[in-house]
Amino acid sequence: MNETRLKLSAADAEDLQVIAAFCQDALVPLSEMAYLEDEKRFVLVLNRFRWDLASGDGDGPGAKDAARPPGDRDAPFWDKNDTSPVYERVLCGLTFENVSAVRTRSIDLRNRREILAMLTIHSEPGAVILLFAGGGAIKLEVGELRCFLEDFGPSWPTRRRPRHPDDASPAGSR
Repeated sequence: MNETRLKLSAADAEDLQVIAAFCQDALVPLSEMAYLEDEKRFVLVLNRFRWDLASGDGDGPGAKDAARPPGDRDAPFWDKNDTSPVYERVLCGLTFENVSAVRTRSIDLRNRREILAMLTIHSEPGAVILLFAGGGAIKLEVGELRCFLEDFGPSWPTRRRPRHPDDASPAGSR
């Protein structure tokens, strides 16, 4: 898989839009989120879909060549006759600094096994808002916007490309 790793920072709303684009469709376990109040830091680990490698035509990175990895390097779920595109996911750390308070909406923080699907991140004066599928949201009250995103660990293959209602592809296709 492609081991190029992202490492980005955001200090304003425009920078945050770039980070939000890379985080779209990330899977976020509640157990991998923490507000470090003494450090005024909110951290989370994302299972990030690598949109930066997926081409606009629906094919994954080098899909024609990567459809069947060679030899013993096949992932255990690979069907030798499967020629559908290969996509990638990678673990990614996301950190927000200068956080004075964290508020949630429609998220049961007691259910540490829940996995949220990130839709986007945006800022407003004095706050950053993380929006999730199903109406969940986390609002971070910040004095000044400082955000860091960094991929870590190896990426892995996936056949599942996130779909959105406005996609031209067949409904329910994953």
